[in-house]
Amino acid sequence: MDAAELLLAEILQSDICKGCDPPESKPLVNFSAASKIMIVGQAPGIKAIESGIPWNDASGKRLREWMGISQSDFYNKHKVAIVPMDFCFPGKGKSGDLPPRPVCAQKWMAKTLKVCPQVQLTLLIGQYAQKYFLGEQRKENLTSTVKSWKDYYPQYFVMPHPSPRNNIWLRKNNWFEKELLPILKQDVSEICQ
Repeated sequence: MDAAELLLAEILQSDICKGCDPPESKPLVNFSAASKIMIVGQAPGIKAIESGIPWNDASGKRLREWMGISQSDFYNKHKVAIVPMDFCFPGKGKSGDLPPRPVCAQKWMAKTLKVCPQVQLTLLIGQYAQKYFLGEQRKENLTSTVKSWKDYYPQYFVMPHPSPRNNIWLRKNNWFEKELLPILKQDVSEICQ
Protein backbone atom coordinates (compact mmCIF):
# COMPACT_ATOMS: atom_id res chain seq x y z
CA MET A 1 0.00 0.00 0.00
CA ASP A 2 1.22 3.50 -0.81
CA ALA A 3 0.77 6.55 1.45
CA ALA A 4 -2.52 7.56 -0.24
CA GLU A 5 -4.04 4.11 0.22
CA LEU A 6 -2.94 4.03 3.84
CA LEU A 7 -4.41 7.47 4.54
CA LEU A 8 -7.69 6.65 2.79
CA ALA A 9 -7.99 3.44 4.81
CA GLU A 10 -7.29 5.40 8.01
CA ILE A 11 -10.00 7.94 7.18
CA LEU A 12 -12.56 5.28 6.24
CA GLN A 13 -11.89 3.37 9.46
CA SER A 14 -11.94 6.47 11.67
CA ASP A 15 -14.81 7.54 13.89
CA ILE A 16 -14.85 11.04 12.33
CA CYS A 17 -18.57 10.64 11.52
CA LYS A 18 -19.49 9.64 15.07
CA GLY A 19 -22.48 11.70 16.13
CA CYS A 20 -23.47 12.57 12.55
CA ASP A 21 -26.91 11.97 11.13
CA PRO A 22 -27.71 9.25 10.24
CA PRO A 23 -25.75 7.51 13.03
CA GLU A 24 -24.34 4.80 10.73
CA SER A 25 -22.70 7.40 8.46
CA LYS A 26 -19.32 6.58 7.00
CA PRO A 27 -16.87 9.14 5.56
CA LEU A 28 -17.56 9.88 1.90
CA VAL A 29 -14.14 10.59 0.44
CA ASN A 30 -12.09 8.94 -2.29
CA PHE A 31 -8.63 9.58 -3.72
CA SER A 32 -5.43 7.94 -4.85
CA ALA A 33 -1.82 8.96 -5.39
CA ALA A 34 -2.65 9.03 -9.11
CA SER A 35 -5.66 11.40 -8.86
CA LYS A 36 -5.31 14.19 -11.41
CA ILE A 37 -8.35 16.32 -10.51
CA MET A 38 -9.51 17.07 -6.98
CA ILE A 39 -13.06 18.08 -6.18
CA VAL A 40 -13.42 19.95 -2.91
CA GLY A 41 -17.05 20.63 -2.09
CA GLN A 42 -18.92 21.41 1.10
CA ALA A 43 -20.14 18.07 2.45
CA PRO A 44 -22.12 15.10 1.17
CA GLY A 45 -25.87 15.57 0.99
CA ILE A 46 -28.25 13.16 2.65
CA LYS A 47 -28.88 11.24 -0.62
CA ALA A 48 -25.16 10.67 -1.05
CA ILE A 49 -24.80 9.51 2.56
CA GLU A 50 -27.75 7.14 2.23
CA SER A 51 -26.37 5.62 -0.99
CA GLY A 52 -22.74 5.67 0.11
CA ILE A 53 -21.81 7.39 -3.19
CA PRO A 54 -20.53 10.99 -3.17
CA TRP A 55 -22.28 13.49 -5.43
CA ASN A 56 -25.07 10.95 -6.00
CA ASP A 57 -27.82 13.52 -6.44
CA ALA A 58 -28.97 16.35 -8.71
CA SER A 59 -25.92 18.43 -7.71
CA GLY A 60 -23.59 15.62 -8.78
CA LYS A 61 -25.37 15.21 -12.09
CA ARG A 62 -25.00 18.92 -12.80
CA LEU A 63 -21.35 18.90 -11.68
CA ARG A 64 -20.55 16.05 -14.09
CA GLU A 65 -22.29 17.99 -16.87
CA TRP A 66 -20.29 21.11 -16.00
CA MET A 67 -17.08 19.09 -16.13
CA GLY A 68 -18.09 17.21 -19.29
CA ILE A 69 -17.04 13.97 -17.62
CA SER A 70 -18.52 10.50 -17.69
CA GLN A 71 -19.81 8.92 -14.53
CA SER A 72 -17.18 6.18 -14.76
CA ASP A 73 -14.32 8.72 -15.02
CA PHE A 74 -15.84 10.87 -12.27
CA TYR A 75 -15.83 7.95 -9.84
CA ASN A 76 -12.42 6.64 -10.92
CA LYS A 77 -10.21 7.70 -8.00
CA HIS A 78 -7.13 7.43 -10.21
CA LYS A 79 -8.57 10.31 -12.23
CA VAL A 80 -10.72 12.25 -9.77
CA ALA A 81 -10.25 12.71 -6.03
CA ILE A 82 -13.39 13.59 -4.08
CA VAL A 83 -12.37 15.30 -0.85
CA PRO A 84 -15.12 17.45 0.69
CA MET A 85 -14.58 19.88 3.54
CA ASP A 86 -16.70 17.59 5.72
CA PHE A 87 -16.88 13.86 5.02
CA CYS A 88 -20.36 13.42 6.53
CA PHE A 89 -23.77 15.06 6.20
CA PRO A 90 -23.73 18.03 8.62
CA GLY A 91 -27.54 18.14 8.97
CA LYS A 92 -30.37 20.31 7.69
CA GLY A 93 -30.63 24.01 8.38
CA LYS A 94 -33.36 26.58 7.72
CA SER A 95 -32.28 27.27 4.15
CA GLY A 96 -30.44 24.11 3.14
CA ASP A 97 -27.76 21.93 4.63
CA LEU A 98 -25.78 23.14 7.61
CA PRO A 99 -22.19 24.32 7.06
CA PRO A 100 -19.49 21.64 7.01
CA ARG A 101 -18.03 20.73 10.38
CA PRO A 102 -14.43 22.00 10.45
CA VAL A 103 -13.05 18.82 12.04
CA CYS A 104 -12.52 16.88 8.78
CA ALA A 105 -10.60 19.61 6.97
CA GLN A 106 -8.56 20.37 10.08
CA LYS A 107 -7.61 16.75 10.59
CA TRP A 108 -7.28 15.40 7.06
CA MET A 109 -7.01 18.02 4.29
CA ALA A 110 -3.28 18.80 4.50
CA LYS A 111 -2.46 15.09 4.75
CA THR A 112 -4.67 14.31 1.75
CA LEU A 113 -3.10 17.02 -0.40
CA LYS A 114 0.34 15.68 0.47
CA VAL A 115 -0.45 12.12 -0.72
CA CYS A 116 -2.07 13.32 -3.98
CA PRO A 117 0.94 14.83 -5.80
CA GLN A 118 -0.45 14.27 -9.32
CA VAL A 119 -3.38 16.67 -8.93
CA GLN A 120 -3.27 19.20 -11.75
CA LEU A 121 -6.59 20.95 -11.13
CA THR A 122 -8.57 21.49 -7.93
CA LEU A 123 -12.23 22.47 -8.15
CA LEU A 124 -13.17 24.67 -5.20
CA ILE A 125 -16.93 24.35 -5.02
CA GLY A 126 -18.68 26.88 -2.83
CA GLN A 127 -17.60 29.36 -0.21
CA TYR A 128 -16.28 26.92 2.40
CA ALA A 129 -13.75 25.31 0.08
CA GLN A 130 -12.78 28.71 -1.29
CA LYS A 131 -12.29 30.15 2.20
CA TYR A 132 -10.10 27.21 3.25
CA PHE A 133 -7.88 27.18 0.15
CA LEU A 134 -7.82 30.86 -0.83
CA GLY A 135 -7.98 32.51 2.56
CA GLU A 136 -7.60 36.27 2.23
CA GLN A 137 -7.07 35.98 -1.54
CA ARG A 138 -10.77 35.37 -2.06
CA LYS A 139 -13.04 38.30 -2.78
CA GLU A 140 -15.83 39.80 -0.66
CA ASN A 141 -18.39 37.16 -1.73
CA LEU A 142 -18.73 34.02 -3.80
CA THR A 143 -19.90 35.83 -6.94
CA SER A 144 -16.91 38.18 -6.89
CA THR A 145 -14.56 35.26 -6.25
CA VAL A 146 -15.97 33.26 -9.16
CA LYS A 147 -15.87 36.33 -11.42
CA SER A 148 -12.17 36.64 -10.53
CA TRP A 149 -11.50 32.98 -11.38
CA LYS A 150 -8.45 33.83 -13.49
CA ASP A 151 -6.70 35.03 -10.32
CA TYR A 152 -6.67 31.43 -9.05
CA TYR A 153 -6.47 29.49 -12.31
CA PRO A 154 -4.90 27.08 -13.36
CA GLN A 155 -4.21 25.73 -9.86
CA TYR A 156 -7.78 26.24 -8.71
CA PHE A 157 -11.06 26.44 -10.54
CA VAL A 158 -13.50 28.37 -8.33
CA MET A 159 -17.18 27.75 -8.82
CA PRO A 160 -20.59 27.96 -7.17
CA HIS A 161 -22.23 24.84 -5.81
CA PRO A 162 -24.10 22.99 -8.57
CA SER A 163 -27.17 22.54 -6.35
CA PRO A 164 -30.59 23.21 -7.87
CA ARG A 165 -30.91 25.77 -5.04
CA ASN A 166 -28.46 27.89 -7.06
CA ASN A 167 -30.61 28.08 -10.20
CA ILE A 168 -31.40 31.75 -9.49
CA TRP A 169 -27.67 32.52 -9.11
CA LEU A 170 -26.95 30.75 -12.40
CA ARG A 171 -29.67 32.73 -14.21
CA LYS A 172 -28.33 36.02 -12.82
CA ASN A 173 -24.75 35.04 -13.66
CA ASN A 174 -25.07 33.36 -17.04
CA TRP A 175 -21.45 34.36 -17.80
CA PHE A 176 -20.42 31.42 -15.61
CA GLU A 177 -21.82 28.81 -17.99
CA LYS A 178 -20.82 30.75 -21.12
CA GLU A 179 -17.26 31.77 -20.17
CA LEU A 180 -15.99 29.37 -17.52
CA LEU A 181 -17.55 25.99 -18.26
CA PRO A 182 -16.02 25.60 -21.74
CA ILE A 183 -12.57 26.08 -20.20
CA LEU A 184 -13.35 23.67 -17.37
CA LYS A 185 -14.57 21.02 -19.83
CA GLN A 186 -11.49 21.43 -22.00
CA ASP A 187 -9.14 21.14 -19.00
CA VAL A 188 -10.96 18.08 -17.65
CA SER A 189 -10.87 16.43 -21.07
CA GLU A 190 -7.14 17.02 -21.46
CA ILE A 191 -6.29 15.92 -17.93
CA CYS A 192 -8.45 12.76 -18.00
CA GLN A 193 -7.27 11.44 -21.38
